[in-house]
Order: sequence, then C-alpha cells, then structure tokens
Amino acid sequence: MCSMDGKMMDGITQVYADAWLLAVDKPAGLLVHGDGTGARTLTDLVREATGIACAQAVQRLDSETTGLVLFSLDKEVQPALDAAVASGAVRKRYIALVAGRLAGGERTIDAAIGRDRHDARRMRVSKTGKHAATIVRPLARYGNATLVELELLTGRRHQIRVHMASIGHPVVGDALYQGPASKGGLMLHALEERLVHPVTSEELLLRTAWPPRFADAPVPAGHEWSILMP
Repeated sequence: MCSMDGKMMDGITQVYADAWLLAVDKPAGLLVHGDGTGARTLTDLVREATGIACAQAVQRLDSETTGLVLFSLDKEVQPALDAAVASGAVRKRYIALVAGRLAGGERTIDAAIGRDRHDARRMRVSKTGKHAATIVRPLARYGNATLVELELLTGRRHQIRVHMASIGHPVVGDALYQGPASKGGLMLHALEERLVHPVTSEELLLRTAWPPRFADAPVPAGHEWSILMP
C-alpha cells in the first residue's frame, strides 16, 4: 500500500481521504491527465502534494469542468474501482446551468456519441458512435436558463455537453457546443458521487461544496440533494 506523507496543495480542496481513496474538488482550467503537451495536471498536483506516486484518477473531467474527482491511492484497489466505474456501480451527479427554459420532469437522453469528423475538438450525436445515456432532472429556472441535475449512465467524452446541445439546451459558457457566453466559464460541475468502498464495503456519499460561480442559481429552497438519491 502507498503511504500519504503530504497535504493537499493550496487551491485544491480535499473532499475525502483514507488510506485507499482520495477525492478532491477540481478547479477549472486543469486537466486530470496529461495530454502530451507537458502541462501540469491534477494528477501531478495530487501526487506531489500527497507524496503518493501511484495516485491514479478513477475518472476524468474536461479541463473547464469543475468538481469531484476520485483517486485511488493503492495499486491493488485500482482494478476494483475501474470495474465499479465500468459497471455503473459508481453513481456520479452533476449540476449545470443550460440555455433555455427546459420543461419539467425527468428525462433520459439515450443517444450514441462519436467523434465529429469536421472538428477534432468536438464530439457529436452519431448513429455509429458509442452508446451514451444521461438522466436529466430540471431543478429551477433563472431567466432564460435552467438549473439541472444530471446523472451519467455511461461515460463518454463531453457526454453532458453533447447531449444537452443535441436537445437545444447547451451548457451555459460552452463555446465549443454553441452555449451562451458566461462570466463564470463553463457552468458544469461534478457535485457528488456514491460508491461502495472497495476495501471496507462502506457506502460512501462524497459531495463538494456548492460552487461559487453558481451563486445566482442557488439550491432551490427546501431542496435536499440527498433526497434525489434512491
């Protein structure tokens, strides 16, 4: 087992830590894994700050997406976590501010996603792509935008951004998918995650703080996020 002999760096909030797992709140503008450019990544910062060279992110977030990222701190635990993610046993929920007034009621967007042949930066809904499904739950409306909670049933690149754009409600601040401009940047945040601990078998519910850039779209009065968990 690797040992933790350091503390998290300034600017990165630790959400949870034990001998096997670490969860942090990723800021915007930081890649989780390297992209070949040599830019410092969240993984680099976590390894340096904890002194754990084998720390490995279980999932990835887009550079401009903020929120919860789970790390394995033990090589022996990594396969179990990877299998849990692949099987859908790890449940992750996001919040987003999307353009337009989205109708109430839960819906599932089930639309395959593939690469955009005309723009290497983008993905798109494609019949020849990989299966992708996203649960969307509108929470509140703010002018001509809607605060939504989203749950991924699959984990495709740009999945939330592509799916919301495909139904005419792109994420606010998402210039790549024609979302309206936002002073707060991309209005997409990984808020919470539920999983069974691979070693202790404890059921974990990990949650970040409400992101400051969503200050104008607060949690609706009387709304408790735990109520949304089955």
